[in-house]
Amino acid sequence: MKADGNQEMMRELAWFRYTLRRFLRFSEKAARACGVTPQQHQLMLGIAGFSADGRATISELAEFLQERNNSVVGLVERAVESGLVKRRAGKTDRRQVVVTLTPRGQEILSTLTYLHHDEARRLRAGFLREEMRPRRSVAGRKSA
Repeated sequence: MKADGNQEMMRELAWFRYTLRRFLRFSEKAARACGVTPQQHQLMLGIAGFSADGRATISELAEFLQERNNSVVGLVERAVESGLVKRRAGKTDRRQVVVTLTPRGQEILSTLTYLHHDEARRLRAGFLREEMRPRRSVAGRKSA
């Protein structure tokens, strides 16, 4: 592989990771400003958006969150205590736990979704635009 191509790929990857991290930092701050943890926000998003019917099982949430089932059970328990979600046994398999949003959870998620949609649109607009990327000269200063 050519060194020039490799350098450009590294630059693109670095810019992608930087932009992704900016979005994640925004998301963390927005969640806290709405009175939930970033993990609770992701949980509610998984319940409402990962499945077509606005409910999710612990296994589905574990997949969405890329976490182990027992970690998700603890997160769900804390979200129940905070009034964000409800859980119940499955209709056909009573061992299965189904999680849905409460009205409070729906309201908070709606606010966060609106905020995230605007931020995602803003970041997408400049995601790979060359003029948005910071450039550094050999001396370490931004070039004009």
